Parts: sequence; structure tokens; C-alpha cells
Amino acid sequence: MMRIRSSLAVSLSCGLLLWACAETNLVGHMVKSATSESPPPSSTLGSVYKIGKPYQVGGVWYYPREDFEYDESGIASWYGPDFHGKLTANGETFDQNTVTAAHKTLPLPSIVRVTNLENGRSLVVRINDRGPFVNGRIIDLSRKSAQLLGIETKGTARVRVQVMTEESRALASSLKQDNPGREPPVAAAPREAVVASESLAPPPGAKLAPSKNAPQAPKPPAITNDQRVDAAAKEAEKQVGQVSQGKIYPTNIYVQAGTFAKKDNAQRLQASLASLGQVQIQQFFQKGQALFRVRVGPMSTPEDADKVLDRVIAAGQQDARVVVD
Repeated sequence: MMRIRSSLAVSLSCGLLLWACAETNLVGHMVKSATSESPPPSSTLGSVYKIGKPYQVGGVWYYPREDFEYDESGIASWYGPDFHGKLTANGETFDQNTVTAAHKTLPLPSIVRVTNLENGRSLVVRINDRGPFVNGRIIDLSRKSAQLLGIETKGTARVRVQVMTEESRALASSLKQDNPGREPPVAAAPREAVVASESLAPPPGAKLAPSKNAPQAPKPPAITNDQRVDAAAKEAEKQVGQVSQGKIYPTNIYVQAGTFAKKDNAQRLQASLASLGQVQIQQFFQKGQALFRVRVGPMSTPEDADKVLDRVIAAGQQDARVVVD
């Protein structure tokens, strides 16, 4: 579902040009949203597993991929009435009253745990859409999800988004195996009924041997791997909507302008952004390699961070983003 704040004319022209491409149904959905086109009946829709090709929105490229270790903190927003009943990016019908969300790059669907860092509340959510395409936001929650996390009234909140690895893998495996190209199971060959022949009564005093034709208790059918995968996926889906309460920890909001392998490159960027306020370089290690990230902040509100982010992007740092730490 495309939530892009641009003119209707641009939205329509982009959507019509790309409608025929299966991997650009996101833009097609943008046209549907802008024109209030009614979606087809829900019975014709179905959940599919989709990663998708790289795509561009508002001049920014996004690269969907399987990432079962995803763990990011940032700012969440929510969406609802304007998109209720329209199609999501993987062909489902968006229902603002279910526990779902949109993400820019995670596989569709995925199961994630979203924690509101401002009140300590966590919620298991199903990702089934693309977005939000607004600078500084990492996830767009359905209205129901926002209500359960205590975000609806505020509109935004500092959150942590963590992929639930096993649950997301199970869901992916189940949907990958459940597609029209799969061969149907072969039915057992029909068997004719066996009619027992008449037998003579045993002589007096003879011991009866167990009959080879005596009916045997039927063995339960073996559980196939597909059935195990489907069962695991159903268990994963059952967790969606579960709410838990944790501790509240203090957090700060920054604009991360860039990450570098060489410190002198980070220092040059730090100097160029000095007019925006406090700019710091933080060293961290990733897979044993020392890296240097340049951050502006901290800032007190998402709105302040949005303003700084726009200026950092305008200065040429297209990959800049808002982070919560």
C-alpha cells in the first residue's frame, strides 16, 4: 500500500506506467488509493510470500530482502481509515482493525515484535504491506496495532522492531510450499471389498490360532514435512496480537548521517554538518571490523528530528535516517 505524499497527477502517471509489471504492484496500488478504486472481493485475494525487487519511491531506492535477524529502533507511525479495504503489497485486503503493519524491506508476510520504548509495551505484529514512505519512519502500524501499543493518540512513538526469527521462517516456508504449481497429492488406488469365505468350525478342544485375516487397528497416517511446516506457521500466526508489558528505558533520537570504514571520512562529514547542531562520531564494531557513524543530536521530538533529517538529506546524505538509541 503506497502512502506517498505527492501530487495526484504524479501518482497516477507513475502507477499507470508500471501497472503491468508484477513487481511494481506497489505503484499500481498507489493509483488505486488515489482514485478510491474499490478492491476486488476478498474471496479473490490471498496471502502470498513476497520479497520483491528493488523499487524507487520519491527518488529513494529500497532493497527488500530476507532478514530474519532484523532489529532496528526508530520512529513508528500508523495508518487506517484512508486505506481500509484496499489491497496490501502482497495481495491481502487491508483491515485497519487487525494487528498488521507496513515495512519498507522485510519479506511479506513477516512476524515482528514491536516495542513502544516510551511505555514499555510490546506487541506481536504481522507485516503484510510496504511503507511508510516518509523520512524518519521505520514502520507503519495499522490503527488496531497503534491502539494496542498506545500510539494512536500521539500519532508517532519511539519503537524497537525485531523480527521473530523462527515464526517468520515458518510462515515463509508454509507460504512458499503452498502455491498453485504444486502437484496435488496422489490419491490411493481403489481397493475392492474382501468377502470372507465360509469356514468350518474347529474340532472340540482345539486351540484357536489368531487369524491372519483378523482386522488390524488402522495406523495413524504419517505426518508429512508439509504438515509440520503448516502447523508451525499456524502457531506463529496465533501469536499475532499478543501484548506484554516491560520496563521503560530512557532513549534518545538522532539523525544518523552516514557510516564509514575510515575515520577521516567520518570527520569530514562531521565538519560539513556542524551548522546543524551537535554532531558526534561513534565507533562500533560489526563482524570484527571497526566502523564510524556520524550522528546529529540528540533531539527531543520526532518533529525536530524530521527537520534535521531533511537538511542532512539536502546536504547530499541520501541514506541518512532517524534512529533511536
